[in-house]
Amino acid sequence: MTSHNDDLIPKYVEVTEELRKGHYDVQVPLHEGDDISILGESLQNLAHDLEHRYSQISETDKITTNINQGFLLEDILESVYKEFKQFIPYDRIGFALLEQHGRILRAFWSKSEFEETKIKKGYAGLMSESSLKNIIETGVPRIINDLEEYYHNKPTSHSSRLAVEEGIRSSLTCPLISNGVAVGFMFFSSREKNTYAEVHIATYQRIVRQLSIILEKGRLVSELSDQKNTIEKKNEELKRLDELKNVFLGIAAHDLRNPISSIRGIAEMMLDERFELTNEEKKEFLSDIYDQSNFMLNLLNDLLDITTIESGKFLLNIVPIQSDEYFEQILERHLKLAEPKETNIIIENVDKGLINADVARFRQIVDNLISNAVKFSPPKSTIKIRVLLREPYWKIEVQDEGPGITEKDREKLFQDFAKLSAQPTGGEKSTGLGLSIVRKIVNAHGGKIGVDSEPGHGATFWFTIPVKPKV
Repeated sequence: MTSHNDDLIPKYVEVTEELRKGHYDVQVPLHEGDDISILGESLQNLAHDLEHRYSQISETDKITTNINQGFLLEDILESVYKEFKQFIPYDRIGFALLEQHGRILRAFWSKSEFEETKIKKGYAGLMSESSLKNIIETGVPRIINDLEEYYHNKPTSHSSRLAVEEGIRSSLTCPLISNGVAVGFMFFSSREKNTYAEVHIATYQRIVRQLSIILEKGRLVSELSDQKNTIEKKNEELKRLDELKNVFLGIAAHDLRNPISSIRGIAEMMLDERFELTNEEKKEFLSDIYDQSNFMLNLLNDLLDITTIESGKFLLNIVPIQSDEYFEQILERHLKLAEPKETNIIIENVDKGLINADVARFRQIVDNLISNAVKFSPPKSTIKIRVLLREPYWKIEVQDEGPGITEKDREKLFQDFAKLSAQPTGGEKSTGLGLSIVRKIVNAHGGKIGVDSEPGHGATFWFTIPVKPKV
C-alpha cells in the first residue's frame, strides 16, 4: 500500500501543478481501496468543476465581448436577448432605467417569445413604493418562482398584476450597478413556474459588472444620438425658416413695390397744382389708392399669419358656433362683396348643430373660400354653400362656376405662394398665400381640406372640422 501511495503522490502533485497552470483536461490515477485515492477523486472532481467553470467563463466573456460591439442601447439589448439563453432560461427580457436620482423606475425595452406585452416602454413607477428598492440596497438578484402566489399576497402590485396577465409565472430580477451606482434592472421572465435557481444568480453576478458598464455605455451613446438627431432637426427647421424669411422679404420687396409706387404717383399728381382734376377723376384715384392699400394690408396680414403659424405660437381658442346662425351672417356679408360682379351666393344646405372651432380662424377659412369662388367665377354666376354634419366631422363645401382646377395646378394648390394658371375674372389681386394659410388652420383644428374639380366645370372646395375638438 505504501508503494502505491509513493507512486500516486508525485502524480497528484503533477496534476495539481497542471491545474494551477490552467490545464484542466488531466487524468488522475486512482487505486481502489487506497485512502490516498480519496484525494485523487477530489482532484478529479476539482478538475471537472474548474473545466466547466472555465468553459462557462470563456463563453460569457465571448458573449459580453460580442455584446460590447453594439453602440446603441437597443442594439445591445437585442444581443443580450439573443445570447443569454445558454446561461439563463427566459421567455421574456425587460430592461428598465432609474431616473431622477433613483426615484423613478421607467421601462425602456422588452422582448418576448409571445406577442402580448403588458409592461411597455414608458411604464413608470416610484421606487419608494416598490419592493425592488431592497434589491438595489442589497445588490442581490431576486427570484420569484410562483408569480401568481406572489401577486395574491401582494395584490396592490400593479406591475405584478400586468406580468401575471401577460402569462409570466417565474421571474429573476437583477440589479444593474455601474461604478457603484444603481442604473436600472434586467428582468428575466418565464411562463413556467420554478424556472430559476441560485445557479442563475451566480451566473448573472459573474457578468453583471461588465454588462452594467456595456449597457450604461449604450445608454449614453443613445442619448447622444438622440440629441444629435434633435439638433439636426432643429437646424433643418431653422434653415427652412430662414429660407421662408428670405422668400417673405422677396415677396414684400416685389409685391409691395408696385402698389406703393402707384400710390405715390397718384399722390404726386393730386398734389401737383398744374393738374386740374375733376371730381370723377379724384374719386377714381382715391378708389385706386384704396384698392392698392387693401392689397398691401392683405399681403402683410397673410405674411404675419404664416410667420405666426410657422413659429409654433399658433394657438386656437375653441368655442361652439351655432351653424345656421353663423352662416346666415356669412351669407349677408359676402352678398354685399359680390354685388359688383352680380354674383349670387346661396346656402344650399345647412345642418343645424354646434361647430367647435376658433371663431376668428373659422371665419378666415370660410371667407377665403367664398371670396376665391367669387374672384375666379364669371359675373352673374352662382356660388353654392353646403354645411353638412357627417359624424365624426362637419364638412363645409363651397361650389363655384369658375374655370376649374387643372391637374398641374392641383400639385401647387394649398402651397405657400402658389400662383395658379386661372386668373381672377374681375382683375382682383391675389397674394398666393390664402389657401396655404387656410390649409394650416384646418390642420390645426384636426381637419382636412381638398377640392373636387374638372377643368371647365367649376370647383368645389371643401374642408372638415372634427365634431369633437382636437384642442
